[in-house]
Amino acid sequence: MSNGLDELFHGTTRLRIAAFLSGSDEAEFRAVQEYCELSKSALSKNASVLEEAGYVAVRKGYVGKWPRTWLSLTESGRRALAGHLDALRRIADTASKRAGAGG
Repeated sequence: MSNGLDELFHGTTRLRIAAFLSGSDEAEFRAVQEYCELSKSALSKNASVLEEAGYVAVRKGYVGKWPRTWLSLTESGRRALAGHLDALRRIADTASKRAGAGG
């Protein structure tokens, strides 16, 4: 992390996954996949990275006979996302002030 930015969120894919998950307690894998417009393998790989960092929890189970996977943003993930967004706001505020001062 530098200046509050979290390296795991530098790529927009993981940032979008975390942002989507922040709006709920838990989301079904396919819902995240569709919202983020990702292939199953791309979501799986990125979710694994976030899980290894402790930012995402993965729960597997069944709905009837059909296997399902649910993802949720952990408290650690919520704090990391909030810190990253705060850092982005500070960067944007600085840029806006400089632009308003004539460049």
